[in-house]
Amino acid sequence: MKIHSVTIENFRGIRSATLVVPDHAVLIGDNNAGKSSVLEAIDLVLGPDRLNRRPPVDEHDFYQGKYLAEAPDADDESNNEDDAAAPPVEAPKIKVEVAITNLSLEQQARFGGQVEWLKASTGEFYDEPNPAGVDAIDIVAALRVTFIGQYDAEEDDFIGNTYFSRTITEEETPIPFSKKDKQHCGFLFLRSLRTGSRALSLEHGSLLDIILRLKEIRPQMWEGTLKTLADFDVASAAEFGISGVLESINRSLKKYVPREWGVSPHLKVSSLTREHLRKVVTAFIATGSGDHAAPFYRQGTGTINMLVLALLSQIAEDKQNVIFAMEEVETAIPPYAQKRIVHELRKLSAQSIFTSHSPYVLEEFTLDQTVIVSRTDTGVLTAAKIDLPESVKHKRYRQEFRTRFCEGLLARRVLIAEGATEATSLPVASRRLAELNPTTYASVEALGICVIDAGTESQIADLAKLYKSLGKRTFALCDKQTDEAKAAIEAQVERVFMHGEKGIEDLVLKNTTQAALERFADTLQWPPHLLAKYPNPKAQALAALKEYFGWAKGNWGIADFLAQCNESEIPQWLRDTCLALKFACEPPPFPFPLPPPPPWPPKAGKDELLVNPLG
Repeated sequence: MKIHSVTIENFRGIRSATLVVPDHAVLIGDNNAGKSSVLEAIDLVLGPDRLNRRPPVDEHDFYQGKYLAEAPDADDESNNEDDAAAPPVEAPKIKVEVAITNLSLEQQARFGGQVEWLKASTGEFYDEPNPAGVDAIDIVAALRVTFIGQYDAEEDDFIGNTYFSRTITEEETPIPFSKKDKQHCGFLFLRSLRTGSRALSLEHGSLLDIILRLKEIRPQMWEGTLKTLADFDVASAAEFGISGVLESINRSLKKYVPREWGVSPHLKVSSLTREHLRKVVTAFIATGSGDHAAPFYRQGTGTINMLVLALLSQIAEDKQNVIFAMEEVETAIPPYAQKRIVHELRKLSAQSIFTSHSPYVLEEFTLDQTVIVSRTDTGVLTAAKIDLPESVKHKRYRQEFRTRFCEGLLARRVLIAEGATEATSLPVASRRLAELNPTTYASVEALGICVIDAGTESQIADLAKLYKSLGKRTFALCDKQTDEAKAAIEAQVERVFMHGEKGIEDLVLKNTTQAALERFADTLQWPPHLLAKYPNPKAQALAALKEYFGWAKGNWGIADFLAQCNESEIPQWLRDTCLALKFACEPPPFPFPLPPPPPWPPKAGKDELLVNPLG
């Protein structure tokens, strides 16, 4: 069994979404893009214990918190008298439909008349009156199930249930998709930060409870445990002093009320019930080399996650045909263990769906299995697959995934820098400016911009095209380009930041101050070959640093220089670039035009001393 597709309406931050899910998939994207909401939506439909929560949804589960029918605007001229007979406006509903394929023979027999036939190549359901048509090779047995959540005005509460989708339109009363039906589907959702605290308790829906139910084990311990605790008096010994106080209370009580009203107060553990026991009974685990045991949830986060994985593995082995969904597999787990989790869950399950920000997890998935999730400001969530440009071979993509591609795939905004020096210098400059003047500037990290080293100017346009095709906002930073190259870059990015020097080293040296150069020269440990040429580098700071930056190219030389500059010592062009990026990512709340591209050649500020090593 596997999930073929998911359609979501009005859930959390998603107004609408339709995703086709690969056999094994990793959903990636920036924070708050909707990845977790997709998994939560599937859990509403298929999670056997999700609807035990009352109410199953609340105000915050509706898109923009809207769950009441909005009355027509009385001032709207389009609402004339002819509209009086129009049907009332329907209140928003949460709707999540999941299409399930790869049904086992047992599942097909159980769901019987609810089974439909899906054309896998198009995602359309076969509804022709020709029964022989379902024998086509790409038509498979499928099941559609829909969760509907809404506000019930009469009860003043939220309600929700899951139904066989076809009965919603074909039957007067939709047929519910029951908890027992869901258990036959075998969907398991692991929330990495929330599941571990009760995994080895006996609460309903805990992993241990699921394992016991799968093995059809019903613990016959409740009555004996409750009786033992009921017979246990707390602090009844005289030396504790509590029994004397209680006896005094008892004597006073007898003065005012007959015996039948109450007598002999004493302390018990609690007014325990089975539900209380389910919550407090938990497993203890020995730590270190000693015999001391502590509750399992007091272990390290990584240990808890691996323990949860072991429980999930047990569930998968018992159920065989299971779907795993797991959030943030990398939480508190070292890289080698992250990879092990991915491989084990894929091996144990018919389908696995992950969310992750870890390059070690992401590189374990093929291009077809990597789903890039993005969401518009109007709540439309879309999914895209990676389509590499011709200049980026698959081998290069795999080899450079951690260093060049991963970060961009996870970000909303990407700036493609021509080389390593530009890729390191701009973030440092923006960070330094934000420290010195936080009301005017913002770091690229605070703006949500990921800076990618293109490696060479010829790669800027192709990399920008890759990220643009995935729904990212793209920018470019480069030296002076030919008109043809500039046009190719501009076609793929929102904005090009291009200066007119041969390299960013010349840009910095020509547009900073002598004081900044001398101060930086004083802090360096000069390499022997340059120290031999410039015995007193500070006295010849301009020439010495020009050679030093050339020697240290790609090794943070320019970035280190910018990190020690004050605002007026950072070249005006870089300052203007940082301002333009801030305006592009965080425009002011009132209409305000974006600043023009940084001028070239840059103009000296009132307090600046421009230095030109080339005369």
